[in-house]
Amino acid sequence: MSSALRPRLSRLATLLLFCCAGAAQAQFVWIGPNGTRQYSDQPPPPGTPPSKVLKAPGRPAPAQDLPQAAAAVDTVKPKAPPTLAERDADYRKRAKEREETERKAQLASQRAVAQAAYCEGVRKDKRLIESGIRIADIGPDGEQRYLSDAERTARSERIAQQMSECL
Repeated sequence: MSSALRPRLSRLATLLLFCCAGAAQAQFVWIGPNGTRQYSDQPPPPGTPPSKVLKAPGRPAPAQDLPQAAAAVDTVKPKAPPTLAERDADYRKRAKEREETERKAQLASQRAVAQAAYCEGVRKDKRLIESGIRIADIGPDGEQRYLSDAERTARSERIAQQMSECL
């Protein structure tokens, strides 16, 4: 091969390479579900109607489909992004809801702890009443006195009612 022919062949090979490179990159163009134009080297998702596919490899983009696609994009207006004030208001609302949820959880936890302590005290009183030992009490005058059988029965009934709250 002559040296004069070599630069011409390399230019021709380079030109052919650039011409074929565009065909190697298959491009799909379609209108997405939210009305925006989608570009990809992958085909559109299944279920995309053929009328929404604007361009596919091996099929040139028809000139009459482009104005219709633009009209379809115009009729379906995407929702504008929220403003800074809307985002701030949304953040404050979420923060308030989170604080309210945390406050309710804390109150529920405190109630559960208080209920557990109350029930433990009731169980202790029940064991004391059922033990049969003499129970002493301090009267209003500061003197120690023992519970009578009637007082013991009344206290036992009251403890039974309290135990129904602890189940």
